[in-house]
Amino acid sequence: MMHGTDDAKAILQRLGVPATVFASGDLPARSPINGQVIGHLRADTAEEAKVKIGRAAYAFKEWRLIPAPRRGEFVRLLGEELRAAKTDLGMLVTLEAGKIVSEGLGEVQEMIDICDYAVGLSRQLFGLTIATERPSHRMMETWHPLGVCGVISAFNFPVAVWSWNAALAFVCGDPVVWKPSEKTMLTALAVQALVKRAADKFGGVPDGLHEVLIGGRDLGELLVDDHRVPVVSATGSTAMGRHVGPKLASRFARAILELGGNNAAIVAPSADLDLALRGIAFAAMGTAGQRCTTLRRLFVHESVYDTLVPRLRKVYGSVKIGDPRENGVLVGPLIDKGAYEGMVRALDEARAAGATITGGERQNIGGADAYYVSPALVEVKAHDGPVKRETFAPILYVMRYSKFEDAIAMQNDVGAGLSSSLFTLDMREAETFVSVAGSDCGIANVNIGPSGAEIGGAFGGEKETGGGREAGSDAWKAYMRRATNTINYGTTLPLAQGVSFDIAE
Repeated sequence: MMHGTDDAKAILQRLGVPATVFASGDLPARSPINGQVIGHLRADTAEEAKVKIGRAAYAFKEWRLIPAPRRGEFVRLLGEELRAAKTDLGMLVTLEAGKIVSEGLGEVQEMIDICDYAVGLSRQLFGLTIATERPSHRMMETWHPLGVCGVISAFNFPVAVWSWNAALAFVCGDPVVWKPSEKTMLTALAVQALVKRAADKFGGVPDGLHEVLIGGRDLGELLVDDHRVPVVSATGSTAMGRHVGPKLASRFARAILELGGNNAAIVAPSADLDLALRGIAFAAMGTAGQRCTTLRRLFVHESVYDTLVPRLRKVYGSVKIGDPRENGVLVGPLIDKGAYEGMVRALDEARAAGATITGGERQNIGGADAYYVSPALVEVKAHDGPVKRETFAPILYVMRYSKFEDAIAMQNDVGAGLSSSLFTLDMREAETFVSVAGSDCGIANVNIGPSGAEIGGAFGGEKETGGGREAGSDAWKAYMRRATNTINYGTTLPLAQGVSFDIAE
């Protein structure tokens, strides 16, 4: 197996990223696989970032005039570039984010899927013709490009979240300025190179249609504060959203916030336990517990608890942990030391409260600067303490319940409202769960876990998750502005609501 630095360098060069961009600079790019530096990047200064935003604002004036189906053709070409680069870009995701190979490839497939979706959408950006009370009048709504779309993404989905926004923004007529996580900058450079390839094939793409800001939090704040950016999609913690949201509101910009999730699953008495076991295992341990939709709380009915939970303990004790590039590995590393320390604090607090913990130990893999842990199955008696807070690590809190309505109440009794699931063969329970009396989350699943969303459905959540939606349904409207048009094709001027305003000449 090649050294991570050599792998990253070879992939970036194959994708068309100049070596000068990642070979020297003040920002180290590290791989969580072994903690080693796999690239060096130079951070943009504030002035350089402002220039990039300015280029994007200027590109908007030209891009908005290109017919939407033609803009869709550009996104189709981008999808083709992603198909050709899937293996390389997927491996770069593995190297930089620590995902197992199938998850890295799956993330790129998600990019391809949203491009396909956006191409079709480019011919469906339509408004309504509205009934009017005035004779010889027509009333309609039209949708127009909004302007520069800022994207602030997190490390755990370093490229997919960008694509959810960028593919829609491009077909809607908006340029994109992207501030990736400081922990996953190389993947952003690779995507920028693929966008350029697509632009070269398309021809006539204005300079500045897609810009990348390399740097720290200060550049994200600059993007949020810039009045030339009318919409910002920000993915991260609820704390980040509390900072970003008011800033955008203060200048009346739109916010698409995808924030924390403390997701739960309920296992009912009638559940198919084999199905539930598989669904729980992936949702709780996939991506080393570092998905916003990761399963973090599990409510198991008392009648099946002593059957299911021992099976879960066995799975937790046998799951293969290691270098995510190796065959058979299902759990790779945590992103960094901070993530590991957060996990330790949560487990210490649960242990002090009397929890029974299976797993949770650091593993001697990858060297001193790599943080591999065994996923933790934490059996607790009360829905309290660390259970009600999101810890971005593979910790699954397990509790018994006796009444279905109590399980729903506990599931909803957290700040976040992203994703949720129920395992049951009882139709009444299933329908209640997805009704207004059930889950209060933006995603409510039955007989699958809470993670693994498809781009065909709007992704996002309620409460402290921020309320934003990406992909699916009518999410495209967030990237456009709506105008209501009334056209009088008659010879008189009737006023609405019967108002009379006669003037004398």
